[in-house]
Amino acid sequence: MVNSLARRDRRSEVMDQPGLDERLHHQALEGLRRGNVVSNTARVLWQGLESAGVFTPSTSSRPVRVLDLACGGGDVLLGLAHFARRRGIPFDAHGCDLNSLAESHAQAAAERAGIAAANFFQLNALEDPLPTDYDVIYCTLFLHHLAEADGIKLLQRMAAAARRVVLVDDLVRSRLGFALVWAGCQLLTRSSVVHTDGPLSVRAALSLDEARELAERAGLHGATIRRHWPERFLLSWRKA
Repeated sequence: MVNSLARRDRRSEVMDQPGLDERLHHQALEGLRRGNVVSNTARVLWQGLESAGVFTPSTSSRPVRVLDLACGGGDVLLGLAHFARRRGIPFDAHGCDLNSLAESHAQAAAERAGIAAANFFQLNALEDPLPTDYDVIYCTLFLHHLAEADGIKLLQRMAAAARRVVLVDDLVRSRLGFALVWAGCQLLTRSSVVHTDGPLSVRAALSLDEARELAERAGLHGATIRRHWPERFLLSWRKA
């Protein structure tokens, strides 16, 4: 396993395949939601927003607008919306995904949670024009799906479109990360899709040095990257 993790090894994941059975897709999205809960992903993103100075005195007069790219089941965005609601911060939460099933799954979850401010729509993050009216644009567990050139392209597009802050949260490629993801996938869900894709995702993930280099090559100079539980990293970049 050491040798197999020395370099990125991107292979096609089951969830990326067209025609995936809807029941299996919904089950996989639920499995990923549980993984994000255990990983405290929404809290990590919220802390990233606070550290980037997104919440200022002017926040009380204008909602903070946030866009989650490749949002999947939307659970991270809904977690952020919960934090904002508990703190009384006006918050416009939007998410987009290439897959129409993920979009509908996320919208249904928002309705069940009673979060009227959360809206989801279809968008290809690499090809469609990105909206330019969001204070923050972020993505989670998306960067590792992309080849190097597309990863740079994604970061450049996010930086150009975001008014203030870009955040990227993803897996760290490491032996510990592989072990944690394998065990977590087995314990948290019965989804065969997640059982297959989880370890593949770690093999395709970046090391911290690779993530820093990618950010520099994309022009996100001054971006900070910090490691967090469980073997993930948060990349944060503020617009000058």
